Amino acid sequence: MSDTLFPLPPPGMDREPSVSPVPRVERPNRAQLELRSVDLDGLLPADHRARLVWDFVEGLDLAPLYTAIRAVEGGAGRPAIDPAILTALWLYATLEGVGSARALDRLCDQHDAYRWLAGGVSVNYHTLADFRVAHAAVLDALLTHSVATLMAEGLVTLTRVAQDGVRVRANAGAASFRGRDRLQHYLEEAEAQVRTLRQELDEDPAATSRRQAAARTRATQERVARVRQALEHLADVEAQHRNANDSAAHRRTARASTTDPEARVMKMADGGFRPAFNPHLAADTGSQIIVGVAVTNVGSDLGQLPPMIEQLRRRFGRIPDEVLADGNFPGHEALDLLTAGGCVVYAPVPQPRQSKTAPAAPRRDPYLPRPDDSPAVAAWRQRMGTDAAKTLYKLRAATAECINAIARNRGLQQFRVRGLDKARAVVLWFALAHNLMRGLELRRLAAAAP
Repeated sequence: MSDTLFPLPPPGMDREPSVSPVPRVERPNRAQLELRSVDLDGLLPADHRARLVWDFVEGLDLAPLYTAIRAVEGGAGRPAIDPAILTALWLYATLEGVGSARALDRLCDQHDAYRWLAGGVSVNYHTLADFRVAHAAVLDALLTHSVATLMAEGLVTLTRVAQDGVRVRANAGAASFRGRDRLQHYLEEAEAQVRTLRQELDEDPAATSRRQAAARTRATQERVARVRQALEHLADVEAQHRNANDSAAHRRTARASTTDPEARVMKMADGGFRPAFNPHLAADTGSQIIVGVAVTNVGSDLGQLPPMIEQLRRRFGRIPDEVLADGNFPGHEALDLLTAGGCVVYAPVPQPRQSKTAPAAPRRDPYLPRPDDSPAVAAWRQRMGTDAAKTLYKLRAATAECINAIARNRGLQQFRVRGLDKARAVVLWFALAHNLMRGLELRRLAAAAP
């Protein structure tokens, strides 16, 4: 028996095995259900951009959109979605660079900002897509009203305007362009297919379901309509080739797209040629507010100044004192017309080309009037030769090109719609969204000024 009641362990046996302890942590359990009591208004902070968009929309005159709603109090029919909701959704989507109705539909279910704007009202991509392009006249009036409000506040003066074009890819592929013979062949083929489908439906209604037959017939009829429209627009393309100064244009075969007959192949900024439209934006240089919008399917900017200035006259009852434009814009007729109306044009004077074969000769001063120049053209040449005019002209890049870059960053890379009218509606959304944010900044600066 041991002399002690609790004998000590042998030397070296009092140490535990050297095993590292396992850390105890809480792992995520993403399958756990959670019930949260939160209202939509609590999803966004007080200064969120979506709230600013909604405040802007509430100040717009949307009466024409409400007038078009056929569901009225006391009558039959399902209540329509509030046009203010659809307007706010598209303005916010434009600011965020979302240009797809399907993507916007998904965001209304998944993203808190879009859910807040929808306010629990169910939307679908068909309604969103139709609303985006169906109210170009209303959007145009909203642009006029919003700019006029800023003018009344003294934030926009319309003293000096910069105009520039930005070519945007059309929703059509290069392979969809066909010549007259090929288009005529497609038209005959499609019309024959329509007759065959109708005959099949008349002779044996049970051959296919009525819904399938109707869908096939409708799709073929739409194809016939597109080909006919392409043939109609082909005459315009042929006229453009005849009027073009470029001899290569006379040799090219006129072609039109069966996907978007109003699209034209244009030279893009990277030097490539693609189907595109040519939107034009005019902006006040002092405020960078867009004051005019136009969309053409002409690749050249020549002759686009007078229509824009006339648009500003219709919108605001006056024209700017000065207009800044790229060298591709002013033609001699446009200079005469604008000068007679009291608008001074600032645009680069073309530099004389040096012949590669002729011996070197002193170049003619481009700023000296030519014998056949009109007074307006001669004054333009002399004006652009001064340092003051060259310094003033730098405002064009700081205004027009800056706005174009912002539009590009917001997704104005390619139209997802087809046709000039729908493309113009999309550009109007970009103009309204730009003016919304720029107007808020102008008011903030005005309030902070001493």
